[in-house]
Amino acid sequence: MTRYEQQRAFLKSNFHEFKHIKTDKIKGLPQPPVVKPFDPESRLIDLPKVSREVVGHADIYDCIDQRRSTRFYSAEALSLDELSYLLWATQGITGMSKNGLTLRTVPCSGATHTFETYLLIMRVEGVDQGIYRYLPAEHKLLFMFELDQLEQKVDAITLDQPFVPNFAKKASVMFAWSTTPYRSEWKYDISAHKKILIDAGHVCQNLYLASESIGAGACAVGIYDQKLIDEILELDGEEEFVIYMGAVGKKRE
Repeated sequence: MTRYEQQRAFLKSNFHEFKHIKTDKIKGLPQPPVVKPFDPESRLIDLPKVSREVVGHADIYDCIDQRRSTRFYSAEALSLDELSYLLWATQGITGMSKNGLTLRTVPCSGATHTFETYLLIMRVEGVDQGIYRYLPAEHKLLFMFELDQLEQKVDAITLDQPFVPNFAKKASVMFAWSTTPYRSEWKYDISAHKKILIDAGHVCQNLYLASESIGAGACAVGIYDQKLIDEILELDGEEEFVIYMGAVGKKRE
């Protein structure tokens, strides 16, 4: 196979092969946790209850029509209410199914929810600069640590962006979504990885539309230094690693 053919094969459905595989779920192996544990002694930040009041552009047609990748941001900070809304829109839990699966604001293959949301916060009102993780079950922020020269680190992580170089460090927040593949592999085996990528698209599109609805702009970032961002977030790079990033900031007039 050529390198293109190998990658194209990955994009196709492998259902006929998958249906003959005995998955770890079928084998009776325990399901991995669907959320990452945390130290209860950690510093937690309560997020405001999500409210419609934060939404300035409620017409979904307009949000879809006006959505663009935004790479120019004003110096205005996001409010904590706005950040709370963006986190809810991208990974918020809205209910539970009868068999105990979490129902969220984004679709996910088999409710496996392989993602964790990390935040590199530069300008959010009332929140110190630093690295945070979103806790969807509690709807709280977990403070991880401060990071010296945060904006310069964001610049290094996002490499040479082809359209507007160095734009990411001027955002208010960088979203970094990690994946723990085994959450999906346990159920879908060799079919898990395509599903994970599809689900990542669902999450980021919600970030775009939610950002548009509050007068902010988002830009997905698929070009980044994998090793550096995993090291910064203290991920092992194998069982958990960053799969997608997105910059968000108030639009510049």
